Amino acid sequence: MTARPTVLATDLDGTLIPLEGNPANRRDLLRLHNHFESADATLVFVTGRHLESARQAITDFQLPCPDWIVCDVGSTICRSSGDGRFESVAPYEACLDKLADGVSLADVHAALKSIDGLRLQESEKQGRFKLSYYADQAVLPTVTQQVGARISELPYSMISSVDPFNGDGLIDLLPRGTSKAFALQWWTEHVGREATDLIFAGDSGNDLAALTAGYRAIVVGNASDAVVQAARAAHRDAGWTDRLHVAREVATSGVLEGCRFHGLIDAE
Repeated sequence: MTARPTVLATDLDGTLIPLEGNPANRRDLLRLHNHFESADATLVFVTGRHLESARQAITDFQLPCPDWIVCDVGSTICRSSGDGRFESVAPYEACLDKLADGVSLADVHAALKSIDGLRLQESEKQGRFKLSYYADQAVLPTVTQQVGARISELPYSMISSVDPFNGDGLIDLLPRGTSKAFALQWWTEHVGREATDLIFAGDSGNDLAALTAGYRAIVVGNASDAVVQAARAAHRDAGWTDRLHVAREVATSGVLEGCRFHGLIDAE
């Protein structure tokens, strides 16, 4: 890739948000903040959090205010109104309605409720197009196999990951094909951007689809070996030799490192 990127799309937890007790992360967040305040660049948050949780993170961690928030693991896209508020993008909601093909989340829950070890997440963590559960990490492979079998005839797909902070297994059910990568592809087409404009930064399993979708990518240094190896393998198999940067630095500092590697931010 030769064109200079103009968009940073980044996961929050474990990626852009500074790790506790890491002063380098706080310092590098300020550098990112200053860049997006002064440069002609677009910032997109791409997170599993729901909208209010993402907005709270902006306040709690003094994050730069994004132009867009893709939340609920890619099942909601919101645009900044410029005054701290974010409005859901109705055409994207219509797109996911079509993918769901008339099958409601209540229908999906009914199909799954008898699976042992599957625990519904709190109400505020559910979304219009997202049904979310917990499962103990030890039984996550077994539970996801059972969930996959139950939804095989439904127009829904599953994304599973492990919370890097508490070890909880996380299972999200979304209209078939929906993911962070799907949302970003829809967004680039909606706003008239090219894939070469965009860098995606992430650290966990629910970031893999976007990390391997063909964009410039940053895997931060605190990502698991499994995520790193999966991203490397996908880029290698696709023949991409210059799109993936596996950062040495962790979290926020890894994002800054990757932005410099890919040319979004000039090296010091």
